Amino acid sequence: SDGSTKVENLLESDDIRYMLEALDQLKVPVDKISADTVVVTGQNGPINSPTPDEVQELFLGNAGTAMRPLAAALCMGKGKFVLDGVPRMRERPIADLIDGLQQLGAKVTCVEETGCPPVTIEAEGLNGGEASISGKMSSQFLSSLLMSAPVVDGDVRISIKDELISAPYVALTIGLMKKFGVTVDIEGDMDGTPSFFISKDQKYISPERILVEGDASSASYFLAGATITGGTVTVRGCGSESVQGDVAFANVMEQMGADVKWGPDSITITRDTSKPLKGVDVDCGKIPDAAMTLAVAALFAEGPTTIRNVYSWRLKETERMKAIVAECTKLGAKVEEFEDYCIIHPPKDNKINDNVLIETYDDHRMAMTFSLAACGGVNVIINDPGCTAKTFPTYFDMLDSIASH
Repeated sequence: SDGSTKVENLLESDDIRYMLEALDQLKVPVDKISADTVVVTGQNGPINSPTPDEVQELFLGNAGTAMRPLAAALCMGKGKFVLDGVPRMRERPIADLIDGLQQLGAKVTCVEETGCPPVTIEAEGLNGGEASISGKMSSQFLSSLLMSAPVVDGDVRISIKDELISAPYVALTIGLMKKFGVTVDIEGDMDGTPSFFISKDQKYISPERILVEGDASSASYFLAGATITGGTVTVRGCGSESVQGDVAFANVMEQMGADVKWGPDSITITRDTSKPLKGVDVDCGKIPDAAMTLAVAALFAEGPTTIRNVYSWRLKETERMKAIVAECTKLGAKVEEFEDYCIIHPPKDNKINDNVLIETYDDHRMAMTFSLAACGGVNVIINDPGCTAKTFPTYFDMLDSIASH
């Protein structure tokens, strides 16, 4: 963008750290004002390599939210880049994004056999055009193309050729772009096969200040904990005016039997424990991260819970479908696994197995989700709890601060 932007309430986590380190390596000025505030000096155009004659190698860990936007953004400028990460990153598909960038004229490739990183870029700038991509695997591919489009020297039209999962995240992206002065014209239904048009006469202008909302995905653990136990929890930083789709998780808890009160930037949940939790059948295509939390809440319900439209689980930090089936089974549930959904039958009388060792698969959300099994009054042993550092390093401290022992 043109100008400097103060970013406030920035999460201190591995994913953010990888992005900030990449920007530092690319010589994009980022000044840290406090633990949760930085000032980013905009480039007023594309990000060019600081070493035009040398390849810039960026290591991005397992941060998909750094890998995908940077892969698109760096195609808009000039330079040679290789984007790589941990072994699991080399198993996470990115081919649909690469395909879209190639349609726009970018010289960019990933590993042909796997469709995964490393991503190799020989950037010479782009002149706009049209791209048609799949939206079935991740909304981040579309978001990455949208965010990069205003830097292209020409009009850009991006179409979804099949279906778009996690559409609320795309709406969040478009809303953020609007704050920086760029309007995205949407044609068609977001629940169908929409297309998006960004005209060449627009450019990013800093709004000077951006306040990052609290993470609604992370809020889901505390909302579910109150639903399971009947305690009362208020989460602040996201509420009825939130731009995040995952606040809809509170509605799912309400379906199960929780009492929910909404404020503009808060959600309060409790439950009358004389009324049992009920199993639900929910399409979670718009809330795949929070849907993991539902898997553990299901262990405490009467009747089965069906979690639908979560094929994207298989492409995340670990193969989450397999992981959730395995760990719920250890805790005493019977789980039926299908390609893009699962049915969780809770243990008899909702009695969770005691002293179960939960494998986290180096996946932050597995650790946080399955910690809630302890709401059943049993001991749960979480292997590698430090993996929550990816998005929520203080999770267990915060959980402890609101738990009764």
